Amino acid sequence: MNRTHTLAALMIAGATFITGCASTSPQASSYNTVPAASAGYGTIDSIQITRAAGGGTSGLGAVAGGLVGALAGNQIGSGGGRTAATLAGAVGGAVVGNKVEANRDQGQDAYQISVRMDNGDYRTVVQDNINNLGVGKRVRVVDGRVYLYQQ
Repeated sequence: MNRTHTLAALMIAGATFITGCASTSPQASSYNTVPAASAGYGTIDSIQITRAAGGGTSGLGAVAGGLVGALAGNQIGSGGGRTAATLAGAVGGAVVGNKVEANRDQGQDAYQISVRMDNGDYRTVVQDNINNLGVGKRVRVVDGRVYLYQQ
């Protein structure tokens, strides 16, 4: 009974550790963007697609998965069978934990949109989608986002 409670506590701690280490917030961009409270009209000069780096792992998912897998495998069998199950659980858990971490950190496309403003200035805006924007289209830049201008 005590062993079951210990295993359950360790599995919860491992799952919490894996989830707590993952970041779901977007990474900061190094591009110059439009200041927040500004708006203006212009024409799209160019659109470039960039992909944020992703899919890498820090190894924490593999470590946490290996620990949880080893603890689960240790509950199976006895003697040499228990040792083999612990080892198999550790390896399987590490592989699964690494894959989960890699899937949570996938890169996302970002669109760098260069707009030639009506006053002659150029503004570069980075956003996560372009909807129906295209080079040469008339747009309105509002609060750091580019919108198709509809008359």
